Amino acid sequence: MGSLFATDAFNFAALTTAINILPNRYGLIQKMNLMPGRGVPTTKVKIEEYHGLLKLLPTTPKGSPGLLAARGKRKVREFTIPHIPYDDVVLPEEAQDNRSLGYGDKLTSTADLLALYLQAMRDNHSITLEHLRMGALKGEILDADGSTIYDLFTEFNITAKIINFELSNATTDVKAICLELKRHIEDNLSNQIADSITCLVSPEFYDALTGHPVVKSAYDRWQNGEAHRADMRDGFPFGGILWREYRAKADTPEGATRRFIAANEGHAFPTGTSYFETYFGPGDFSDTVNQPGIEIYARIEDRKFRRGADLHTQSNPLPICVRPSILVKVTKS
Repeated sequence: MGSLFATDAFNFAALTTAINILPNRYGLIQKMNLMPGRGVPTTKVKIEEYHGLLKLLPTTPKGSPGLLAARGKRKVREFTIPHIPYDDVVLPEEAQDNRSLGYGDKLTSTADLLALYLQAMRDNHSITLEHLRMGALKGEILDADGSTIYDLFTEFNITAKIINFELSNATTDVKAICLELKRHIEDNLSNQIADSITCLVSPEFYDALTGHPVVKSAYDRWQNGEAHRADMRDGFPFGGILWREYRAKADTPEGATRRFIAANEGHAFPTGTSYFETYFGPGDFSDTVNQPGIEIYARIEDRKFRRGADLHTQSNPLPICVRPSILVKVTKS
């Protein structure tokens, strides 16, 4: 007898399409479209760093030679795209004698189970991608176990910028510190202009900021007291910065819970630039070799004696900030 999954609905293309159109239930960074995805046909990407030089040009008498043009310095860095496989098993006994949720007396089918498992796998890939993207915003891309995949500050030979807002001090000039943060980012934008500056912060930082005496009066007056009628955690502007609370967290393989932004901290960055990207490499299948990668792949294969099926998914993502000098960590002590 043939495979349980021999129909077109279960082939590689159909399953891969299905898992990629399933809803992404996680990811503020995804919703912000800050790091758009781009498929590449290789397992490594090369990023060229070019230091453009801006200089004042002197006036000279007509007919005299002009200032000799100086070239910026170029440096190419290579990054290996992480490979993230995730497997599951569909067993007949999981469907046998069980009713489909919300369908009365209809019994669960293997296809019903497969749809549930694909959504669960999609959710795990999505939260993993959000974690990687948050790492790119922090300048340190971390693996699931907390180890460092790439320290972008080290890779680009840049010293990380950390600004203490001193929110425990009632007399702190918070606006002046906001301007310090903005000026640092503006000075490091090179030839690009940002739409705005956003800072994603922990709940502790957000509460300390909006409760600070200097900020609280502005918070109370903002749009005739709108802050008292609505939940402003999705974006409260102060000092030319959009402050947003960020509460994403997930369980690690060891069973611990990791917050993507630590308590009392936050991370600021400009929006509207091309310095952020997510590269998707090709899957490690014979039919995806040297083909532009997509977000997630899915494949299913019968187990021996057709006693269920093995379900394999994988993603090969590299979110990155190619100019980490525009990233600023904030603290509140």
